Amino acid sequence: MNRRNRRNVTALALLGALTLVSGCTLMDSEPSSERSYDPQPRAHQDVQKEVGDLSSRALDMTQVKGKVTDGGPATYPCGSDEEKKEGLRNVRHVWSVYGVDDDALDKGMQNLAAQLPGNGWKVVKNGPNENTESKQIEVLAVHEQTHTQLEAKRMDGSKGGETLIYFDVYSRCFKDTDAK
Repeated sequence: MNRRNRRNVTALALLGALTLVSGCTLMDSEPSSERSYDPQPRAHQDVQKEVGDLSSRALDMTQVKGKVTDGGPATYPCGSDEEKKEGLRNVRHVWSVYGVDDDALDKGMQNLAAQLPGNGWKVVKNGPNENTESKQIEVLAVHEQTHTQLEAKRMDGSKGGETLIYFDVYSRCFKDTDAK
């Protein structure tokens, strides 16, 4: 990957981190009765493994045999300043698959959307992002057992970047039993 494309992929990772800071989640679109969640005590290592496994399975569902950005799930503070003081955390895995042609990426998005429901995910959105100029396709889903959230966005490289599928897979907030 050349320097310019590496910067673009890094910028996407930073976008994921900014999303984390802003607290934006799919759960925000759910009815308030669904949002009343009491964060459960969990070890962050367990949640990292869970998110990593779900993230890996999402890649498998795309059936795209491209390059994948480095890095794995990481634990971050979660919630308001007061909740952060209480040791609330979430785990987020931001990554991309790239290095294949547009047809393979488009097919990968179709495969992902088709495979998610049979693998325990509820697809919340599958279609164009009306907030982007190019109406890039995105798939948003919630894992029904763990409530882990997945955002997959097809990036077309129209702004000079790499064509890729950008993933952001993240857990609910939890009380980290191993907070340091």
